[in-house]
Amino acid sequence: MDRDTRLEGLNLHYTDSEKGEKTVVMMHGWGCNHTTLASIERVALSCGYRVINVDFPGFGDSQEPNDVWGVEEYTRQIEALTKELGIKTPIMLGHSFGGRVGILYASRNQVEKLILVDAAGIKPKRSLKYYWKVYSFKAIKRLMYLFLGKETAEKHLDARRAKAGSSDYANASPMMRRILSKVVNEDLTDKLQHIKAPTLLIWGENDSATPLYDAKKMERLIPNAGLVSFPGCGHYSFLDNPMQFAAVLRSFLGNI
Repeated sequence: MDRDTRLEGLNLHYTDSEKGEKTVVMMHGWGCNHTTLASIERVALSCGYRVINVDFPGFGDSQEPNDVWGVEEYTRQIEALTKELGIKTPIMLGHSFGGRVGILYASRNQVEKLILVDAAGIKPKRSLKYYWKVYSFKAIKRLMYLFLGKETAEKHLDARRAKAGSSDYANASPMMRRILSKVVNEDLTDKLQHIKAPTLLIWGENDSATPLYDAKKMERLIPNAGLVSFPGCGHYSFLDNPMQFAAVLRSFLGNI
């Protein structure tokens, strides 16, 4: 069932299957919405779980933030939702960007299990070329603010960012571009050791967005974690190999 609520000052859309003694909260990746995780949702439902599947603010039918949010604000939104719904020990499942929220949520809240699917959260390795590009852009930004004023400068800068950035960046609104620029640089490595729940990492071995070495680092730092990787699969391992993905997820969740 489609549901809407107002939390942290924003309208949030989600679906709620309503039935089931235990609850799985599903969180999609950047540029997606709750429908992206439909195949995973069907697996959880077949195991007897209640499923809450969220549209993050700025995606799907949820309202876009009015300020530049980071992982903290997105996590507080999910914390507010679970509190409103009376869910005390959810199972958290996050794909890509949703994994960032899952990591922070599980590091400071009681969860029954955590499932990270091709998850972000570890700051990527950067080349010298990358840092040259970043600091050159910052210098240009200061000069444009000085000579053009902030409002005019930001219009020019947004066009420049869209041309030079990823497809996720190019397809986003100006506010969501600023949010993306912030969240991709947030490193959650120090949060991993605080996750106490049993954690399943599911990865595509050919994932170039969140490489397999990120998963191995997470497995090493999360106290009770196990990693399953699929050869020939990329950043959407659950779509590239749906049958094996479903088998692994069912084994981890178990039937209620």
